[in-house]
Amino acid sequence: MDCIFCKIAAGEIPSKRVYEDSDVLAFYDINPQAPVHILIIPKAHIGGADEITRENGAAAGQCLAAAAGIARDLGINDFRVVTNNGASAGQTVRHLHFHLLAGRELGDMITPGPCPLPPDS
Repeated sequence: MDCIFCKIAAGEIPSKRVYEDSDVLAFYDINPQAPVHILIIPKAHIGGADEITRENGAAAGQCLAAAAGIARDLGINDFRVVTNNGASAGQTVRHLHFHLLAGRELGDMITPGPCPLPPDS
C-alpha cells in the first residue's frame, strides 16, 4: 500500500511519536497549525470517516480516547480534535486521522454566516 501513514505506523518513515499501542499511533505533525499539533491514526488502514463501519468503528473511538489521554499527559485542558473527510474538506492523506490542536486560542473553526437550507427530500 502506498499510504504515508501506513508507512509511518510500520516504522518505514520516521516520526516523533507521542503515543503508541497495538491499534493506535500518535505523532507530531510536520506542518503544525498550532503550538501543539499531534496526529492520531488507527494502525489499520481506514481511508477516512466515510469508511467507518460497525466492524471497524472501534478504531475511531480508540483514537479519540488516545487524544484525551495525550492531552491529560501533556497537561492540556483546552484542545480541539478534528478530522477531515475528502479533499474539499481538507483531507490531504487518505487514511483516517485526527488532529489534536492546542497551545493557543483556536477561535471559531468556521466563519459565521448564512447557511443554505438543504434541498427538499
